Amino acid sequence: MLADKLRKSVLQSAIQGKLTEQLATDDKVEDLLQAIEEEKELLIKEKKIKKQKPLPEITEDEIPFAIPENWKWVRLGEIGIWEAGTTPSRSKSEYYINGKIPWVKTGDLTDSILKSVTENITQLALEETSLKIKPVGSVLIAMYGATIGKVSILGIEATTNQACCACVTYKNIYNKYIFYYLISQRDNLKKMGAGGAQPNISREKIIKTIMPLPPLAEQKRIVEKLDNVLANIDELKANEEKLSILQKNFPDKLKKSILQSAIQGKLTEQLATDDNVEDLLKAIKEEKERLIKEKKIKKQKSLPEITEEEIPFAIPENWKWVRLDDICVYLQRGKSPIYSDIKKYPVVSQKCNQWSGFTLEPAKYLAPEVLEKYSDERYLKKHDILINSTGLGTVGRVCLFKTDSKYPIVVADSHVTVVRSTRLISEIYIKYFLSSPHIQDNIEDMCSGSTKQKELALNTIKNLLVALPPLAEQKRIVEKLDKLLADIEELKIE
Repeated sequence: MLADKLRKSVLQSAIQGKLTEQLATDDKVEDLLQAIEEEKELLIKEKKIKKQKPLPEITEDEIPFAIPENWKWVRLGEIGIWEAGTTPSRSKSEYYINGKIPWVKTGDLTDSILKSVTENITQLALEETSLKIKPVGSVLIAMYGATIGKVSILGIEATTNQACCACVTYKNIYNKYIFYYLISQRDNLKKMGAGGAQPNISREKIIKTIMPLPPLAEQKRIVEKLDNVLANIDELKANEEKLSILQKNFPDKLKKSILQSAIQGKLTEQLATDDNVEDLLKAIKEEKERLIKEKKIKKQKSLPEITEEEIPFAIPENWKWVRLDDICVYLQRGKSPIYSDIKKYPVVSQKCNQWSGFTLEPAKYLAPEVLEKYSDERYLKKHDILINSTGLGTVGRVCLFKTDSKYPIVVADSHVTVVRSTRLISEIYIKYFLSSPHIQDNIEDMCSGSTKQKELALNTIKNLLVALPPLAEQKRIVEKLDKLLADIEELKIE
């Protein structure tokens, strides 16, 4: 995202002295370092800290970029007292039960002021371990694992675990400047910790890390500038994220809108040359009567008349509301099958039915000896529509079986319903209708069952209302949708 790139650029400019003006009125940075040395000697004399081993001199090869004349390269160990914490024994429950002392873990670090933690320890744990209370204002950095380089400034007094290093800065060092510097170096810190099974940067690596140090007054100017600029960048990032969500959701919303327009007759023109839809319905009725007479299909039960109250929206004059079963020659759920390890006769299941299309990859297989118990009508046929009858998140999912199969594919799973329309209408139009928001947005209301298992009853599917255009317009709608929906797929952002 642009905001992330901009943040890195601004932070880099800040630590190179390019974000603020260097003023002649600023104290010399050498005086600042001299004051730090005097503060260290006093703390050692008062036995508040131990004398540290000298850090190695900074070589020319280590310096990554030029800095202003009144700045100086130092090691992080020179500007503060760095200490990691520990984890009190988990076997001693008295170290944790009813604990009130905040105990910081790396997961608590948020690149901001830290005012709350997820776990506390007791006074006993503090007394019996090497843990120390860190004061408000301490700079924290994560040293291990995926959180390496995450930072915070303590807004409360707290202790830390061994994966979290805390820095108490000396008086002439502005803690928030250190905070921002560490954020700017996160990528480098991660590289320093790479290579092992458990990445870590260790306290020793941290204190040897070099840092460009400005005078205190300029540290404060840099922080003030960064506070303002980064707040604007955060706002930009939030807007970018909102835009990203809109861009990601836009194709699906557009698809829904187009499907809804299509089934309401708003996507295509109604032509006077189209056949009368009443003639189409008459032809469907005659075809079904012929198939019943030839014993190719069974006689269907009469469906209730469609009432005005059921009609969800207006349709063109030469369209007709029908029930789904009125225009189908077969509409049936599968039956619980007997499975086999012999991978010969696939059984269609919910997972075979995907919005992206039909797949046999997740199919189980029918026992060969029971295949003869299934009539021919239960074999999947080209142009069949499948609709999932059960399942959370999958109920109502629709796909089309587009090809002939060389071997029987049995629709034997009771979680799938086969919708086999008459050949006098476009099965693709019916598939699109069942995929439309009019159906899909209301699926849960049509279902029965618990929150754990939704069920779309066979009778409910049979009684679904379908807005039926003449066949010629069905084909125009399908042609238009095929092209538009393919174009929409190109808009999708992964």
